[in-house]
Amino acid sequence: MKKCFDAEKYLKIQKKKINQRIKMFDKLYLEFGGKLIDDQHAARTLPGFLPDLKIRLLQELKDNAEVILCVNANAIEKSKIRADHMISYDTEVLRLIQFLRSKGITVNSVVITLFDGQKKAEDFAKKLKDYKITPYFHKFTKGYPTDVDTIVSDEGYGANPYIETTKPLVVVSAPGPCSGKLATSLSQLYHESKRGVNAGYAKFETFPVWSLPLKHPVNIAYEAATADLADKNMIDYFHLEKYGIPAVNYNRDLETFPVLKEILTRITGKTIYYSPTDMGVNVIGECITDDRAVQKAAKDEIVRRYYRALVDLKKGSVTEDVPERIKLLMNELGINETDRIVAECADMKREKSGNLPSACIQVGKKYVVGRKTGYLSPISSTMLNALKVITKIPDEVDLIAPAVLEPILEIKNKTSNFKESYLKLGEVLIALSICSTTNPMAKKAVESIDKLAGSEFHCTHMIPDDELVILSNLGINATCGIEIDVG
Repeated sequence: MKKCFDAEKYLKIQKKKINQRIKMFDKLYLEFGGKLIDDQHAARTLPGFLPDLKIRLLQELKDNAEVILCVNANAIEKSKIRADHMISYDTEVLRLIQFLRSKGITVNSVVITLFDGQKKAEDFAKKLKDYKITPYFHKFTKGYPTDVDTIVSDEGYGANPYIETTKPLVVVSAPGPCSGKLATSLSQLYHESKRGVNAGYAKFETFPVWSLPLKHPVNIAYEAATADLADKNMIDYFHLEKYGIPAVNYNRDLETFPVLKEILTRITGKTIYYSPTDMGVNVIGECITDDRAVQKAAKDEIVRRYYRALVDLKKGSVTEDVPERIKLLMNELGINETDRIVAECADMKREKSGNLPSACIQVGKKYVVGRKTGYLSPISSTMLNALKVITKIPDEVDLIAPAVLEPILEIKNKTSNFKESYLKLGEVLIALSICSTTNPMAKKAVESIDKLAGSEFHCTHMIPDDELVILSNLGINATCGIEIDVG
């Protein structure tokens, strides 16, 4: 995919924008929306946006910044999973702590929000101490969302413990939505105000992009990504009324803004923001270099979201209105699932293979297919075929000899309760790596795996979670059908 977003320009002007906002206050609490690291949605929708670009931004600001992480106690109790990595929210918090520290970014503390005695949340708090992180417990804010007098009082935000911070920028982030970032930020503002500190609040959301049209595919891709939350983009009527400038925001921010504005005014004693857009500091719209290419990338992402929603529906993790909602968005843009060429090619391979589970990956301008074999899953065989194409290794050459694969499959089935007739992607990549020590062609293939990043991939059958995570970690945009391969 052609790059159509200027990451370096973004870093430069985004840093400037945040610094300008910091200068308005003694201390700024900046709510970071979306994923702090591994923001694959932004990378797919805006080719050129790096998945860890927000971390690079924080590194630019790290001398004056520290991070507070939030996690919902109910998410911990229910073992809520971050879908792209298949890890729980509390595990993701620990991963964030380690990653941020490795980049020299200070992690102040972790706030466990909406705490009401959940046992798993208490256990997680104990685990945080092993990481030398102070855990804080915040309960539901009394009076929220309508009783502002109670909210902005010692019974409301004042009931939460105060978190000591020392730097002018405090980034408040979380592993997922509904984690209590806003409540944590406002609670801190209340305590800072009582201490005579001129503290402020701002919001750093990647999407929707306020300066793009309401129906721009990038903004519609955000609606598709949050279809399970029923988010809907809208014109910020507060901004339009105050400034006469159309700006895009989403329904939840618009619905809560009057209360949020009143809370901020009560805490700070002045009105700073007149619209949800005023609170934002994002400059993404200024860094798009090829709008046509961005629109194409966003449309592709919407189709991928539709396929994933169908899988989630099959798994029972969403209701049928989620894929229906995305389908309506596709209809608005005049796109459909048949626009995903890798899916069409995978289906054709399946038909030619006697209905065997099949897959397709786009390598440059070529569409490389594979099917389930005697030793390999359809994902494994397709990936090996793709590596042959990239390295120009003849198709008839076995990168991994059957004599190597057979004993691996045999020992796997001896040590597993669930018998399988094939090896999955992770197992095959390990076997390929071992073969690369003696086989020059296997070595060449291993060294070329990174070249598959950004490729489109589709499997006719549901991709197991462990293989899906590997594809995601390789930067491959994978989708699949909803049938289950029974082995």
